[in-house]
Amino acid sequence: MSERYPRIRLRTRFGGYWIHEGLRLDFYMRRPHTQMARAVMRSMDTYLDAVGAENFALYVDDEGDFQELDAEGWAFTRRHLLEDPWPRVILEEASTGAPERYQFEYYGRRIDDPELPVSAKHACVASFWLPSEYLEEHGPERVRALALELAAPLPFCSGNVGLAFLGPNDVVGVTEEIRERCFRYPGMDIPDVVSFAYNIGTRVRGPSWLTFLGQPVLGELGGVDALRARLHSPGTTVQDLDGGRAVVTLGEWPEAGDIEQGRTLPAYRAARSRAGALALRRAPVRQGLLSRRAAPLGAPVPRLTSLRPQRANWSRKVLAPGAGLSGPVPKSTGARKVPVRALSP
Repeated sequence: MSERYPRIRLRTRFGGYWIHEGLRLDFYMRRPHTQMARAVMRSMDTYLDAVGAENFALYVDDEGDFQELDAEGWAFTRRHLLEDPWPRVILEEASTGAPERYQFEYYGRRIDDPELPVSAKHACVASFWLPSEYLEEHGPERVRALALELAAPLPFCSGNVGLAFLGPNDVVGVTEEIRERCFRYPGMDIPDVVSFAYNIGTRVRGPSWLTFLGQPVLGELGGVDALRARLHSPGTTVQDLDGGRAVVTLGEWPEAGDIEQGRTLPAYRAARSRAGALALRRAPVRQGLLSRRAAPLGAPVPRLTSLRPQRANWSRKVLAPGAGLSGPVPKSTGARKVPVRALSP
């Protein structure tokens, strides 16, 4: 276990999916996909160049099925991203029996079409995975530089880069095991970019190691100078970016915290209290419509909506100034526990 984050290796008995610690780099754009398709392509290519396009072996086709990412698959992916007004692009590693290290997801929307049932809360989202080994090999400065490169062409309203549970969090058998760890490590995210993209609009999910702020979010916070005046915890920086944007960095390294060890992430707590007025409160999860993998035949389906509100309430309590840290971890109210093989605490 690192001093900054735990080493987590969980594997479901249904399907053999892995859950492990890593980094998520998520960017939310409240703009029609057709206006930024080439910008998303640039970010995707930057990511592929950084981690190696050879690491990807699967893509999702028009029917939502995974196919081999051969030359035809790459051509489909790029054409789909550039020409489809409502694309879903997912690139994954091959299934080798080991934890999946890299993944790219993008969900575009036609949020400018008045004839479509599009809410003001909807947004496009681009998401990138990095394993903790990448962070350890290249260091946090390289990861931060890569995040800035990915963000540069994107017209984001907000973005979050930080530690997360990597893996299919919506798959049977995962909920209970993640629950125990997410309450202990408040700096680790339980990302579900698809459901957030239905509800985030121009708001911010909350503080993370790197929090990207675009318009109108940054303007509503008073701009870069006002943000710097409010965020002055040791190690916290606010960097001005072009286009009226900024990135807030909470320390040199991302940290998971550890409630049991008294590591309560004071910089994260300060960021939430002093610049959290625009943070997204927990939004309804469109269970079933958003899952990309079907549950195995006969396996019980967990009610994931029972976990996310608990985590949201717990995080607000733990990350609030003067929060009391005593008392038991909240118990699940709805998820059914099914077998998960925990290879590491």
